[in-house]
Amino acid sequence: MSNPTPQPASPPRALRWAVAGSVVVLIAAGGLFYYASQLAASKRQANHNEIAVTIHGHACEPNELTVPAGRASFRIINRSDRAVEWEILDGVLVVEERENIAPGLSQVINANLLPGDYAITCGLLSNPRGTLHVTPTAESDAQAKAKPSMVAFIGPLSEFRVYLSGQGSALVKAVTVLQQAIDRGDLAQAQALYLPAREAYQRLAPASQRLAQLDNAINARADYFEKREQDPAFSGFHRLEYGLFQLRSLDGLAPIAQRLLTDVSALKQQLLAQSLPPEQLVGIVVRNLNNLADVRAISGEEERYSHVDLEGFAANLEAAHKVVELMRPLLTKSAADLLPKVDSALTAFDSELNGLKVDGQYRRYDSVTADQRKQIADKAKALAVALDGIDPALGLSGLQ
Repeated sequence: MSNPTPQPASPPRALRWAVAGSVVVLIAAGGLFYYASQLAASKRQANHNEIAVTIHGHACEPNELTVPAGRASFRIINRSDRAVEWEILDGVLVVEERENIAPGLSQVINANLLPGDYAITCGLLSNPRGTLHVTPTAESDAQAKAKPSMVAFIGPLSEFRVYLSGQGSALVKAVTVLQQAIDRGDLAQAQALYLPAREAYQRLAPASQRLAQLDNAINARADYFEKREQDPAFSGFHRLEYGLFQLRSLDGLAPIAQRLLTDVSALKQQLLAQSLPPEQLVGIVVRNLNNLADVRAISGEEERYSHVDLEGFAANLEAAHKVVELMRPLLTKSAADLLPKVDSALTAFDSELNGLKVDGQYRRYDSVTADQRKQIADKAKALAVALDGIDPALGLSGLQ
């Protein structure tokens, strides 16, 4: 009698479930891939008007651009070997900028541009500048004719000028005593005096960052020089900071401190000489807060040798408080519903920073955790968003 043909054993139940699960995962993965590809395609469609600018080691490509007036989006692609910045300049004034674009990555800059010719910077401070031509449109001509009355803004702008004068004097005084300590060869005293000088500068930073050449001389980090800390052109606050806190030496700092004193004195004069349109009073604070949120809070690179970043953030916040105080009468009259949002964002940022004090003093930034840094960035961004609603509420949108 022949033996019956053996039947294959049924796969274990666990194996059947595993196979079924694998099929589900593959289907889900395929669905996610399809969704992601569609999302990417929609983003490409939405951003089809972006103007691509590629930064190489020593130049931008293209280095000359022409766009119509109004809102323009620039995708800045970094093909160099270090983090770089890209700026749009109107003479000596910064119109828009993006810092710390990492190698191999890109960032988008949105700018609302009036007709005229602008300079563009590309990466290292020694790189040649390019040109941005902005041509007029029917809409830009209509907006120029429809500007709101500037009479209401005379008071806030005049008071802000007084604020700049007072803070400029405080900066010159703080740098003077810092320079004198360096001249005396007193390292410990110079280290102690660095912080109040930096705080004085950071209270002016939203306004001073409009003045590209002077601000670079005063505040540029080593990254933007070809030889970094060893570059002869590296000067200003961060060159002093490097010597005082990294090298712990005063060697070679006397001429750097003297030049810084000259530059901050010129800064005060130029801040008072430059007119500030009403549509930029809030805008300069928003730009400063966005930079804090996007770059400085997360990386801690602003004060990388001394780690006094929190004091700088608090000084930036003081400037934001001042601008809101100046605009409050106008907002109370014309946009009262916006004030609670602005005040809430100010209070939240205040509370976040105050929570990082020990015995009344801010902690060193290298002791601040990644999660705490993200909270700082989130609070700064939320405040920037709240403040960004002020200009439209006062009829100033589209004029920047």
